[in-house]
Amino acid sequence: MCALAKLAIVLSAALTPWVSAVAFTATISAATPRALYLQVGTGSFTGGNYKAGGQPANNGTVNVVSATVPAAAVGNGTAQAMTTNLAGPTFPSYYDGHAFCNSPGQLYIGGFYRRTSNANAQGATLQAIVPPVLTNATGDTIPFSQIRWTSSGNGDTGAQPFPAGTFVAGGTQTIGTIARNQWAESCHTFSYANSAVVPSGTYTGRVVYQLSAP
Repeated sequence: MCALAKLAIVLSAALTPWVSAVAFTATISAATPRALYLQVGTGSFTGGNYKAGGQPANNGTVNVVSATVPAAAVGNGTAQAMTTNLAGPTFPSYYDGHAFCNSPGQLYIGGFYRRTSNANAQGATLQAIVPPVLTNATGDTIPFSQIRWTSSGNGDTGAQPFPAGTFVAGGTQTIGTIARNQWAESCHTFSYANSAVVPSGTYTGRVVYQLSAP
């Protein structure tokens, strides 16, 4: 019989700089210098939120999304809800302080792409760099395609900028886009498909989110 299996996805964010340096989306003013801001889970702002004149700050926190599957349920095909290590049931947006992710287990994903003018320009692309498998201490594996997410936001009624999806089993996939001079955000709720019978252990893998623009 398979014993308890614990799954953990480590999530982190990275920015790819330029060579030179109705869900919730909001138009922001063009300004100098042009900038990218990406927040996956925990983020930091100094001087208040964006609308209050605050500025993004670096945050080295690595958030974890995890699920513990009871031994009797391993591989039975019943999806298992995953939780995060974020504190509290609500997560405010640094755009205006609104409690945008207001359900336990949701992971905030958002940011902005600011240019120096409102001229037509290609938007910024958010991608996830995904390893092929989650692995435990003895080398057993689970395909990353067993992990999926839904997308929502408190008060949202339209399509999300970062819609629902499933991780690829190794590779780089597009999660969504941010138009020029726009702030965009979504709340992702993850689940484990639980369709594979695997040995006991804690399976981990790290997904890196990357926001880039021309």
